[in-house]
Amino acid sequence: MTLSTEQLIADVADVLYLEPAEIDYELSLHDQGMDSVRLMDLVERWRTAGVERIDFITLAEDSRLGHWIEVMEKFQAGDEVTS
Repeated sequence: MTLSTEQLIADVADVLYLEPAEIDYELSLHDQGMDSVRLMDLVERWRTAGVERIDFITLAEDSRLGHWIEVMEKFQAGDEVTS
């Protein structure tokens, strides 16, 4: 199973109590209300959805939504992710 970009954005919006259109792709999600508890919730959601390689550290290192989308695409394609 793959996680669509639309679902990733919807999940992020859900944990931040925002509408998907309200999220700034280039602003740190930390600055938009993301905290470690919400981040762990997303990691677990996405692992359950089949993105088993996703982890807290990878997402926490660069918390911009645009970066997360790139990371997810690479993980789902089987590519290595480098910071």
